[in-house]
Formats: sequence, C-alpha cells, structure tokens
Amino acid sequence: MQNLQKMLPRYSLALAVVFIATVGYLLTRGNTVNVEAGRVARAELVQAVYATGYVEAERVASLSAEISGKVRVVGALEGQLVSKGQVIIGFDSQQPGLAVREARAAVSGQQAVARESRLRLERNRRLFGEGAVARQQLDEAERNSIQAAEMLSQRELQLKSREDDLKKLVVTAPFDGILTLQNVKAGDYVNANTQVASVTDRSGYLVTVEVDELDVPRLRVGMPAVIALDSMPDKRFNATVSRIVPQTDRVTKTSRVYLRFDQPVVAAQAGMTATANIVYSIRKGALLVRKSSIFQDERKDYVWKVEGGRLKKQAVRTGDSDLTFVEVVSGLKPGDMVVSSPGEKFREGMEAKLSNGKKAKS
Repeated sequence: MQNLQKMLPRYSLALAVVFIATVGYLLTRGNTVNVEAGRVARAELVQAVYATGYVEAERVASLSAEISGKVRVVGALEGQLVSKGQVIIGFDSQQPGLAVREARAAVSGQQAVARESRLRLERNRRLFGEGAVARQQLDEAERNSIQAAEMLSQRELQLKSREDDLKKLVVTAPFDGILTLQNVKAGDYVNANTQVASVTDRSGYLVTVEVDELDVPRLRVGMPAVIALDSMPDKRFNATVSRIVPQTDRVTKTSRVYLRFDQPVVAAQAGMTATANIVYSIRKGALLVRKSSIFQDERKDYVWKVEGGRLKKQAVRTGDSDLTFVEVVSGLKPGDMVVSSPGEKFREGMEAKLSNGKKAKS
C-alpha cells in the first residue's frame, strides 16, 4: 500500500505532461493553416470587353437564274474553288444566240448605209460650194446622214440587248472564291429569279459579335482584339474593330460589332462560332493581385497578408481589373505576400504554411 502511494505522484506527473503536450499540440494545430500565396508585383493590366459571335464572309454573292430554261451544263460543284468569270451553270437555248447573229447582221448593214450617207453628204457639200447643187439637195443629204446615224445607234443598242440576253444563258462567278451553294444538275428545269448558286470570297472574313450596351461606349474603330474559334480552341487570332453598328437591340440589349482578322485565316468558314476579347485599355506598371485574393467585410475590401509567417488582415483599395487580376491602389506594396484563396476560418495571427508544407515568410 505504501509502495502504491509512492508511485501515484509519479503517474500523476506523467499524465500531466501528456495532457499539456496534447493540449499544446491541438492549440498549435488549430492556429496553423495551409495557404496558397504569391507576391504582389507590378505588371501590365489589359482590360477587354468579352463578346461572342460568329464568322461571316465579307463578300458573298447569291446568284440567280435570269431566264427560265433547262440546265445544259454544270461547270462547278458545291465546295469547289471557282475563278472570276468561270461558268457555274449553263442553260440550253438556241434563241438568244440566233437573235445575236441577226442583230449583228443588222448593225453591219446599217453601218454600210451610214457610211454611204456620210459620203453623199460630203459630196453634196463640195458641190454646193461650187454652185453645182441646190440648197434643198444639200439639206436632204444632211437629213439622210443624221437618220442613218441614229438608226445605227438603235441597231447597236439592240445588239447589246441581245448580247446581254445571251449572257443570261450562263451563271458565272463574279469573283474568285469557293462555291458554297449549287443545288441544280444537268437536265433540271429552272425558273427565272431562282437562286442556283452562292460564291464566297475566302480572302476576307469578319467576326460579328454582340456587345452588351454597357460596354459599347468603351469601344472605338481600330481597337485590337483577340479571337478564339470554337473549332480551333488552341489557337488565337489577332483582329481589329472595323465597324460598330450604332443601334441597340431592345430585346438582347446588345449592339453589333464587326472585327476584321489582321491576317487571313485559311481554315475559317462562314458560320463558325467565335469569342472575342476587345482590348480597350492597357495599363503598364499596375500593382496587381488575383481577384480571388480579395474578400469583403462590412463592405470594405481586404486581403490576407502574410507577415512573419502569420496572417494579417489587410485593408486595400482596388481599382481597375481584368478577367484574372485587380489593381491595388493602396494597402499593399510590391513584394508583399498575399493569400490567393482566403478561407472562412482564417483569423488574424494564424500561422501560415504554404501548400507545399513550407512556412510562409513575408
């Protein structure tokens, strides 16, 4: 019994040591947080308006048949490249060709009549000067020459009209491009004014985007933009604002803005979905932190600053921002360590360890 009484104080002392160590561990563990942090630095702040839209060709020609008739020949198929003047569709008809030949013959005959009338007029003028013919005969020669010239002009106009009719037998490409529509085949009967083909100029594409009405006042023609196409997500293309339509849609509250690629995009196609960032401001030397670093408390902005390896709640005043960063106007200086993702359980004075396990240093 005496031995037991002698041993109890020793066990009590050991239990007390374990208890104190456990409490100390728990308190220490509760005051330590793992954080992701980065140093504040000055950098370029790029502000841009984000918008979505689609690619469209700058020049598209919708071609229609000007006469009714049966398709005789198909010169190009949908998806093929065509050259300016190339026949895309030809119609089968003999009448326009015959009318042109008749009109040419009429012009040739009238040219002979007009030439003879001019010669007769010149001869009568010479004879009248010599007193060999009367004034009445000279006047008649002048009338005949004028009438012959007027008739020749009419014949030439008729020939041009017949030649224009002959041109209607073929549908040709108005410029170099690619055939994006061709829906007829040889033997089909086509009515006049029916669209039969469409040619797109691949050398010039625009991106049309819809910009929120609140952002439109920031934009100007000539501003740079960066385009991303859904079909080529890993690539970016430089563009320039070429037109801003001064009209806001009442339903969508957006205005249409046209962006022109700085360099031709060979793989682009009309109708492709696109997103754009239109740059309206570039600020150099701005003191930046990540947007995720900022939190609010009683309508004021704060960040968790790391000083001496511990958290400090630092009030800041912010300025402009882009999609990722925000400018800090006051409250921080270059080189300060700031937590990137504040936690709800963060408290002033907590020990901060970086996510890699190292102790954060200010």
